[in-house]
Amino acid sequence: MKTWKESATGYIFIGPMMLGVVVLTIIPLIATILLSLVDWNFVSGLNQMKFVGLDNFIRLFNDDTFFTAFKNNILLLIVVPATMLFSLLIAIVLNKKVFFKDAFKVIYFMPYISSIVAVAAVWRVLMHPTYGPLNEFLKSIGIDNPPLWLADSDFALLSVMIIMVWVQIGYNLIIYIAALQNIPKDLYEAANIDGASAWEQFRNVTVPMLSPTSFFLLVTGVISSFKAFDLIAVLTQGGPSDSTSVIVYYLYETAFINLKSGYSSAMAVVLLAFVLLLTVFQWLGQKKWVNY
Repeated sequence: MKTWKESATGYIFIGPMMLGVVVLTIIPLIATILLSLVDWNFVSGLNQMKFVGLDNFIRLFNDDTFFTAFKNNILLLIVVPATMLFSLLIAIVLNKKVFFKDAFKVIYFMPYISSIVAVAAVWRVLMHPTYGPLNEFLKSIGIDNPPLWLADSDFALLSVMIIMVWVQIGYNLIIYIAALQNIPKDLYEAANIDGASAWEQFRNVTVPMLSPTSFFLLVTGVISSFKAFDLIAVLTQGGPSDSTSVIVYYLYETAFINLKSGYSSAMAVVLLAFVLLLTVFQWLGQKKWVNY
């Protein structure tokens, strides 16, 4: 009787969460897979739904715009290790006894919790091709033809990547600082006794002990990079000339502007399959470098 009551209590506590997962994740996932097999405009009603099998996927793999968006997503992966590297270096510095440590933590974390619209507005001004402070500075040091940044198809994606790193450093920084504080001090004391230099301590103590945290940030960062949408939607709308278009933004345009629900669902299925495959490879690979 007691066991039954304990089980019932457990189900009551997890019930709201499970309900949310079923309604907001599992059902939409199944619906997306089914919709990827039809040709349908969601404003025309269910009676206009036409089964087309794998035609949406065949069309997708012949879509140059989709492959451009996919290539841009692959390039955006550079943001993940760059953010982790900068965050780790700053975390190591802040983990020492420095003045205004807490103030610096807040300063670095502010962009992450700020409105993405506000962030985009500030960076649009900073990167203005003619009167932006960034280009004015470059001109002042002798660069006569600075990049046009967001207005240049050759530099637009790089500009977005710079902003993404700036936004995400705060989150990675807080995670790394917490991980650094959990490393036993005995390990560093033993390394000092053995005569290990600061670099050797970093390579042989800090990096291995931080590997579970780095793995967590790597997996979540890769998934997050493939979900990139809001910053691009506000800053560039995928332009100029699709140079900053990514899969989720192209999916949004296809589904809610061009009203091609079936085709956009096929994109979502391909994106899900690719991210899932990438995550599996990361899980398999982590056995060689993650120390628990």
